[in-house]
Amino acid sequence: MNSPAQELPIPPSATGDLQAREMLRAWIAKEGLHCSLNIGVWGEDEAVVWGILLSDVARHVANALHDDRGLPLEETLGKIREHFNSELDSPTEEASTGPMA
Repeated sequence: MNSPAQELPIPPSATGDLQAREMLRAWIAKEGLHCSLNIGVWGEDEAVVWGILLSDVARHVANALHDDRGLPLEETLGKIREHFNSELDSPTEEASTGPMA
């Protein structure tokens, strides 16, 4: 199977690290979010580490928007936080698990 044209490159630091592992892959397809997750890596405190990972992702997004568009970091993080919490409290779409299709 060929990789989709929209697939992002692996970061150089990950390709050079034998301990590197992909943790999350997210796609918008068929009008929804589809994810592959690497669950079972961090033991009983895994939810804590996923919280840290997701907050790090938010900071990477804020930094990228700052670099690309000059958007203020703290304002962008505030918007991400606001909508993240809103989605957790009242999801616009329910998440489901299932086989990869």
